[in-house]
Amino acid sequence: MMGWTISLLRQVGGVTRLAGQTLVRMFSRPLDVKETVRQFDRIGVGSLNLTNITALFTGMVLALQTAYALGKFGARLYIGEVVALSLVRELGPVLTALMVGGRVGSGIAAEIGSMAVTEQVDAIRSMAADPVRKLVVPRVWATVAMLPLLTILADGMGIFGGLLIGVFQEGLSPTFYLRRTAQVLTFDDLWLGLAKPVVFAFLIAVIGCYNGLSARGGADGVGRATTHTVYVVAISVLIFDFFITKLFMAL
Repeated sequence: MMGWTISLLRQVGGVTRLAGQTLVRMFSRPLDVKETVRQFDRIGVGSLNLTNITALFTGMVLALQTAYALGKFGARLYIGEVVALSLVRELGPVLTALMVGGRVGSGIAAEIGSMAVTEQVDAIRSMAADPVRKLVVPRVWATVAMLPLLTILADGMGIFGGLLIGVFQEGLSPTFYLRRTAQVLTFDDLWLGLAKPVVFAFLIAVIGCYNGLSARGGADGVGRATTHTVYVVAISVLIFDFFITKLFMAL
């Protein structure tokens, strides 16, 4: 138990230290624009199908469950409101972050971990270059920029999935469904739904980079770093989701 606690504290400290270094370098020159744009494509476009399919069927399942539960009270007309609020405030940001975290976080850890175990990171340091600026900052900027956009698209796909169930199974008109959806969403809902992905994106990228830079022991070490990244990212997203939600409710 003591060893596990020490390991946890060491990792939290290491991630926090890397996060601080990254924040300083994100807002100072120079920025590797070419590498950042390349990461936009790998992180954003590469995750588009995964997040949209997840959100589409989540919205459909949510609409089915809502129709079943509210049907007992004759309140199936509220399917649009329930689907929209659930997706925009909670399910959209969290599920998108979990999907992207599993794919992107592990990919970042594997890529940088491979560089670490083959001493490419040490070579960068030997040339008086900064690995954080060269490797971490472009990936963090790309993730922070793309995850909110992916979340917006996922919210739209989830609402569309609810629309399909509402129209073709429950007999609602598309105009009625969309009007009720637009009426129920407020600026606070949209603000919360977009603030969460920014925090989640920073966590995903920094954790992936930290585990990659910490990889040791050849291919086995890269595999451990990749696996470790997936579950640390998932747990971190869920924990921070709770505290961000509490913070916004207190404001």
